[in-house]
Amino acid sequence: MDAENLVKMANQIGEFFAAFPDRAEALDGIAGHIRKFWAPRMREQLLAFVDASGAAAGLSPIVSEALSVHRQRFEERAA
Repeated sequence: MDAENLVKMANQIGEFFAAFPDRAEALDGIAGHIRKFWAPRMREQLLAFVDASGAAAGLSPIVSEALSVHRQRFEERAA
């Protein structure tokens, strides 16, 4: 999948969780959703794109924060 679509999808997930009053719960929700519903390859592509692009990756601030805080969860493969 192309990185632009992954960023768009991640930002849509972020929009939903941004409405949560508890920021930590929102960040956990974003990470959990992507971990649970995205294929490992999709997560790997998103992380590689973010690593290569830095701040220019186009992610919303809440998604960027979720990636930073919960990076290990994004990198885990399902057992």
